[in-house]
Parts: sequence; structure tokens; C-alpha cells
Amino acid sequence: QVQLVESGGGLVQAGGSLRLSCAASGRSFSRYGMGWFRQAPGKEREFVAAVSVSGGSTYYADSVKGRLTISRDNAKNMVYLQMNSLKPEDTAVYYCAATSVVGIYVKSEAYNYWGQGTQVTVSS
Repeated sequence: QVQLVESGGGLVQAGGSLRLSCAASGRSFSRYGMGWFRQAPGKEREFVAAVSVSGGSTYYADSVKGRLTISRDNAKNMVYLQMNSLKPEDTAVYYCAATSVVGIYVKSEAYNYWGQGTQVTVSS
């Protein structure tokens, strides 16, 4: 079992940057594929980015390509989301998620474990 805790959210102006962190507890963190999702008010949760167990493969939603970067540090049980050139439409609660199924997945149903979320607000 994996427990996930996100941090690093906050209020930032458009064009600014934030770095989200996800701390994982539990055994065998390096066996889990990791992902970031977000949910804006009144909208469904959507995929943002995912990283493979080794960190060697990543995948991004088209809306964030070139601006957001996912990475992981298996020695520290951490996953990160570096967010640059932020836009007001990036405003949402951001969730870290873990999947025990090998591969990279964009559907939330593939993920077994979820954090509580961290709020990101981008002002115009």
C-alpha cells in the first residue's frame, strides 16, 4: 500500500512557476507508475502527466506539453511536477496518483492510490 501527500501549491501570477511535490510512504515505491491529475471547479478530473517506474519515460497532456515537467526520485520516494509559464486555466486542485500496473496510463481508473490534493491558483 502507498500513501501520498502533495505539497507546493499556492497562488502565482500568470507566467510564473511552481513546483509540486508528492511524498510517498510505504514499501516498493519504485514499483509504482506515478501520475499527476487536476480538477478545476465544475469540471471533471483530468490527466496532466505520468512517469514510468524508472523515470525514463514520461507522457503529458497536450495542454501542458513544454510547460510542465514530471520527474521522480526513487531514492527519496518523491515525485515532482515542475510548472512553468503558468496560465489562469491551470488553476485547479492537483492530485498525485500511483498505479501498480506496469506502464503509463492517462485514465484515472488505472491508478490505485491518490493523495488529498494541493490547490494551484494562477491569477491573470
